[in-house]
Amino acid sequence: MVPNSIVEQGDAAASRPTLDRLLSVMGAGALEPYTAPHGLEAVVDGVMMLDPLEPGQPRGQLLLAVGIDPQSAAAVDVVRDAAGSGAAAVVFGQGRSGRPSAALWAAAEEAGLAVLLRTAWCGWTELVGALRAGLVLCGVPADPTVPPGDLDGLADALAVLVGGSVTIEDVESRVLAYSSTKEDVDELRRLTILGRRVPEWRVAAMSEAGFFRALWGSGDVIHRPAHGENPERLVVAVRAGGEILGSIWVAAAGGDLPAHASDTLRSAARVAAAHLLHHRSHRTHARLVEDAARALLDGRGSAGALSELTGIAAHGHCAALAVRPADAAGKGEEAGRLCALLAVCCGAHDLTPVVIPVDQGALVLVGGLHPEAGRAAEQVARLGRALVRQVADVFGPQARIGLGTVVESLADLPVSRRSADLVLRALLAPGEHRTVASADEVAETVALNEMLDRLTGSALAPETPVARLVAYDAGQGGGTMVQTLRAYLDHFGHVPDTARALGVHANSLRHRIGRITEVSGLDLRSPEARLLAQLQLRLLERGGRET
Repeated sequence: MVPNSIVEQGDAAASRPTLDRLLSVMGAGALEPYTAPHGLEAVVDGVMMLDPLEPGQPRGQLLLAVGIDPQSAAAVDVVRDAAGSGAAAVVFGQGRSGRPSAALWAAAEEAGLAVLLRTAWCGWTELVGALRAGLVLCGVPADPTVPPGDLDGLADALAVLVGGSVTIEDVESRVLAYSSTKEDVDELRRLTILGRRVPEWRVAAMSEAGFFRALWGSGDVIHRPAHGENPERLVVAVRAGGEILGSIWVAAAGGDLPAHASDTLRSAARVAAAHLLHHRSHRTHARLVEDAARALLDGRGSAGALSELTGIAAHGHCAALAVRPADAAGKGEEAGRLCALLAVCCGAHDLTPVVIPVDQGALVLVGGLHPEAGRAAEQVARLGRALVRQVADVFGPQARIGLGTVVESLADLPVSRRSADLVLRALLAPGEHRTVASADEVAETVALNEMLDRLTGSALAPETPVARLVAYDAGQGGGTMVQTLRAYLDHFGHVPDTARALGVHANSLRHRIGRITEVSGLDLRSPEARLLAQLQLRLLERGGRET
């Protein structure tokens, strides 16, 4: 058997991870060499579980012989077959007796193949994660364990290798990712994760102490000893082409960090640069999509540009939904949570959304709806009902969603957006209890609002009955006459219902109505007089709310 390390020649092979480098990055605790006839220079391209039913495994693989006792004859066959396939090495468990057989040693020496043993305190599942994470830190680009830009996956992988808690931060000390460490974490890490950034008082203290100058100016790992309740920490800056992208922090969890932690973190910083660049590029793309969608909805953008960025067909049924959660959810980090929730929920309905944060809520654009307009409207209605339940569960029962009209192309989305806004406004009207609706379901309220919009700002003619009543209320009326007239008209002149709404006796109400007609001159028998009074009272109410 010609060893793997001899077959792979040249600079390309030299830049790829070897067994020696992989074991160095991983550190002690998971694997121990049993025999390596030609050293540990074999190139490792990946990790595979050994399947005896699939002979001829790809070259350069680290084969995990799960379930094969190293004392058995089968283990000898595994080594011989693996050597013939060009494997980098074979890993066995401890076996029943705890050590491999002499026959296995002889077979490995004859084949020239390295054999490693899994330590008793490291399970196969943990070992697979640690090996794949180690390969990522050695620079293997195509490892599926940590896809490009998956900073959470990178943090978890690094945590496995260093045995600590990991956070990845940007240059403003905002948390981009953190490891899902099971151990109890210190209070500073807890506050950092909950707030998605290092507490301001901590950032200020480190800045004053000159820590960030040292971090961004250093090309190496910085060690921060344990202090009080704060455990030992390591931190390294992440750079690409001279640009500082962020930092990686490792905090000890339940004990001291291992001796190899600094070397592992150094390797992680090199790997993390590509992930941070990919992450930033993805965020840039998201901003481009948002800008393109905003421009289109404002009537100044291109449907083609939005289609190209999102993959949503420019021609085909689409719609906009206006979302208003509880008040706090439309601000700060809560707005980000709202947009993420809406995007995930739309994906669960097999719809491709564009979610845009707006003042006090969000707009959701959905395309790829059913070719039949009626079926497309049903899709939007189902989606709206599902979204309002999810938003209400997370942010509170005040959630409201206005469903925009289904339109035939992305270019028509401004029409759908306007109808969605009008519907949402109708749902927010006093006394409205529905949480989601379409334009035809609230048509009367929408029409009234538009009419009142045109009248808003019109002076209240002093000779009208409502104007005289407002003046009387401001003086000796005590502020009750306008309120009484509004309730009386809203209840169609029904005295018992009006009295209950105002909390007064029916006879007291009749007396008030008499005074109202006497003071204002309002003819309650005239439809035109009642209509004018209703409109002017609505305008007064709107003016009070705006004030």
